[in-house]
Amino acid sequence: MKPMFPLGQILATPRALETLQQLRRSAQSFLIRHVLGDWGDLVEEDKKQNDLAVDMGGRILSEYNLPDGSRLYMITEADRSATIILLADEY
Repeated sequence: MKPMFPLGQILATPRALETLQQLRRSAQSFLIRHVLGDWGDLVEEDKKQNDLAVDMGGRILSEYNLPDGSRLYMITEADRSATIILLADEY
């Protein structure tokens, strides 16, 4: 599979990385899902907005529900300069 867009610089909050480590999950696995267009647990309207953002330019957001009940966000900036990994309550 081919990446749908560039991720730019990859950044992550310490809490997001700590949570993933505690849950024995890899940030890389979620980045792969994000860049391949698996937007995770977003509602359909937001998924469609991401599809448009890939084609037209715009911020891209993915949301993944984690086993502990927290939610992980991946946000790629509209200019594709950076992607940040953070927990929903850090947004």
